[in-house]
Amino acid sequence: MKTGKVYLVGAGPGDPKLLTLRGKECLEQAEVVIYDYLANPALLEHVRPEAERIYVGRRGRGEYGDQAGKIVVRLKGGDPFVFGRGGEEAEAVAEAAVPFEVVPGVTSAVAAPAYAGIPVTHRTLASSVALVTGHEDPLKPSPTVEWDRLASTSGTVVFLMGMKNLPAIVAHLTAAGRPATTPVALIRWGTRAEQLTIIGTLADIVRKAEAAKLEPPTVIVVGEVVRLREKLNWFESRPLFGTTVLVTRPREQAGEFVLTMPTIAIVPPVDWRPLDRAIGDLARYDWVIFTSVNGVRFFFERLRALGRDARALGRARFGAIGPRTAEALAGQGFKADVVPDEYQAEGVLEAFKKEDVKGVRILIPRAEVARDLLPEELRARGADVTVAVAYRTVRPEADGKALKEQLRRREVGVVTFTSSSSVRNYVELFADRAEASALTANAVVACIGPITAETAESCGLKVGIRSKENTIPALAEAIVSHFAHSSCDV
Repeated sequence: MKTGKVYLVGAGPGDPKLLTLRGKECLEQAEVVIYDYLANPALLEHVRPEAERIYVGRRGRGEYGDQAGKIVVRLKGGDPFVFGRGGEEAEAVAEAAVPFEVVPGVTSAVAAPAYAGIPVTHRTLASSVALVTGHEDPLKPSPTVEWDRLASTSGTVVFLMGMKNLPAIVAHLTAAGRPATTPVALIRWGTRAEQLTIIGTLADIVRKAEAAKLEPPTVIVVGEVVRLREKLNWFESRPLFGTTVLVTRPREQAGEFVLTMPTIAIVPPVDWRPLDRAIGDLARYDWVIFTSVNGVRFFFERLRALGRDARALGRARFGAIGPRTAEALAGQGFKADVVPDEYQAEGVLEAFKKEDVKGVRILIPRAEVARDLLPEELRARGADVTVAVAYRTVRPEADGKALKEQLRRREVGVVTFTSSSSVRNYVELFADRAEASALTANAVVACIGPITAETAESCGLKVGIRSKENTIPALAEAIVSHFAHSSCDV
């Protein structure tokens, strides 16, 4: 029988990018992932599609299928050994003689305050920090929190899982002698997009929390370091803080944004033969022009799959439609000879005005559905152009119900489109164009370049943001600039 193993993995405080590299490795090899409500669901994107996912909610109680002989990841919010009951779970696994490994995580006790602009220690304000449970085991014979010592320290005190007991915590500290003027911070969902921070003192923090209707999970920070938030509040001061950005590009390429609802997936062509013929005859081409990063990726993957290498490209020169495509080409060991100033077909044609293409053989590996302007114009100039399908864009299975609800509740601030196909597939998630237009009107539509913007407008979507260049960084910059100017107008 196959020997299984259990990994107790710290999921970190909430921001999925704060997962450790080792934690990511464990998720990638897991056959079963057991996760709770404190673990960001975005982390499950690292899990293989065929792996079993088990949500155990807040309590983790219930009956679950047999996991014997499998690689099991127990994904726990924060660090498993910091008030996460990871110790008890590790004991149970050890007693069952099952091999296990503990993968520490970034604890919210430190990360949440850091994202709120509060260092838990400071050379002049706090030389110590105490991490305290705000919810002791009710089965304990007697409480073990030493309130007198916590009240007398000049250091920082951080309470986890204490929001429901906030009045009692405040009462204990003040009764033990902690001044009522001591600063207090409450940080809900620290490090996540929905982070909310409330500042007060021991004298008024309960009232402020009640007025804000603050609920768990909330980290409570008590101490003079809270005063530093006024200077160090970096996270909540960012232009897009609190704005949910919907990304419609392929999931594997959506890392530069926030909320993903891919409306396109990149897949191989139905028939490889046209591209295979072109690769088999590469020595005849004078130019290979790539119009996307995906074209570079699929072309070179197929080149290697056919048992060929860089030598097959012979004397060919290379064109790239933009800097990202040129970077992808450089990643394959080739420098682009032509990169236009305008990152679309028109720009490539303008750049090739310097070249005499009459009789020149040009290969364009590209998507199955694409504009024909580039090959047709090059042919009109006398070039011998071969267009070979290197990949297709298809609409992945997606449930638009949740997205529609988010749009109705105005929970999505920006909807981004990086291609015409992503626009068309997005609109197909709705009953008709009228519904797509009405619901999307609750957000700002951001498009990469004029072609994508034209497609969006032809589908009834009002475009509010257009990037100056056809690149993701330019689109991100345009979004930030839009919201920065909007906040200045308020």
